[in-house]
Amino acid sequence: MPSSEDFYLEYQGLLLPRETHCTESLKFAQEFIFNDDDVVAVTYPKSGTTWMQEILPLVLNGGDLTPVHTVVNWDRVPWLEETRLAKIVDKLPSPRALVTHFHYSLMPPSFHTSKARVIYVMRNPKDVMVSSYYFHQMANFLEDPGTFDEFMEKFLEGRVLFGKWTDHVKSWRHAELGDRILFITYEEMVQDLSASIKRMSDFLCCDLSKDVIQKIAEHCSFRSMKANIMSNFSLVPKEYMDNEKSPFLRKGIAGDWKNHFSSDQLARFKSVINRELEGEKFPLPWSLD
Repeated sequence: MPSSEDFYLEYQGLLLPRETHCTESLKFAQEFIFNDDDVVAVTYPKSGTTWMQEILPLVLNGGDLTPVHTVVNWDRVPWLEETRLAKIVDKLPSPRALVTHFHYSLMPPSFHTSKARVIYVMRNPKDVMVSSYYFHQMANFLEDPGTFDEFMEKFLEGRVLFGKWTDHVKSWRHAELGDRILFITYEEMVQDLSASIKRMSDFLCCDLSKDVIQKIAEHCSFRSMKANIMSNFSLVPKEYMDNEKSPFLRKGIAGDWKNHFSSDQLARFKSVINRELEGEKFPLPWSLD
């Protein structure tokens, strides 16, 4: 029976999947040279990464749909830390869009000396955990999640990809980046995607028209992305991701946690998260109740 070490490598105390990460890719990430006009979408896993891989190219190129119909999303907006970046980095158009699950402390030296901008997407951790639970069921390169209760304990203890949710959020909330960082929530995007895209456009000084913003929002709807083979991960072989067990783009909603948590699990989850965030000055944009 495979062990955790067969699935994950440990990097700076965090678990990363061996299927998409290796010593060389992490070294490449640390030596990566950021350009001043680069844009990085930062997320804790299952917090809207794929959504940002759809939105960012369209915001940066003025709404031209060509790349999202012709280039798979992991090449369109690659992960900083994954093996794929080294193979396609020279093909990325400027301004380049990247995504990362790195904590702030793991960003390479060139990031700190550049003017590269960050959009940090936060999502209610209860929905993050539910989404991650289903992802572990369908991703054959990840360890079986066990029962929902067992996975919740792993999640709260940080024995999951990229560690504790609270540590990730705190690392970026304390980042001293000034006007280089925009904080936005998954829930804001669900509620009013056009308004969220307008915020991103303004932050990136793209000056998109109302019509272009509406066009991007329509294309980046859950229904549209689920139908786009360049974005829905259906091109990934079944041996790696089995969409029959659970679709990669599952629901795309906020609040699905209400269909999964018992009252005892909710109390346990809330207690741990509140303890981890005790003394923090930034408010959570949603209630943990």
